[in-house]
Amino acid sequence: MEEIKSSWKGNVGGLIQDWVAIAGEQLALNCTPLNIQNKILTIGASHPQWRQALQYNRLELIESLKSYGYQIKEIRIRQHYPNDLVTKESEKEIWEKHPSRTDKTGITNCPLCKVPSPKGEVKLWGKCSFCRRKELRID
Repeated sequence: MEEIKSSWKGNVGGLIQDWVAIAGEQLALNCTPLNIQNKILTIGASHPQWRQALQYNRLELIESLKSYGYQIKEIRIRQHYPNDLVTKESEKEIWEKHPSRTDKTGITNCPLCKVPSPKGEVKLWGKCSFCRRKELRID
């Protein structure tokens, strides 16, 4: 495992693994390593205060990177707005509101095929998910 981790040194994948320890919790939460090319690390931050913090801590950050085995000679900072990833919490929230939940919405008969279906589906589409799928099928 250590051999694999040591092969990551010098690429962004490995840096992301060590990022909290290298940059510190505050910077790591608000700034993201984007690219390493020709020993130049590009870091993205979405807010001006964090870009300024990176600028201010640039030399310390380079030393910290070197102590972790990353041969970085320069840091470039750019504006970056990361895409929000779906988290387990938001997946849970999505599932809580899903129209196919019979434990939350109950069951009724589909007005088209008369098959027992979740009330949430019938309320949302006016039919069950099977009838909805037939309706959306493009031939």
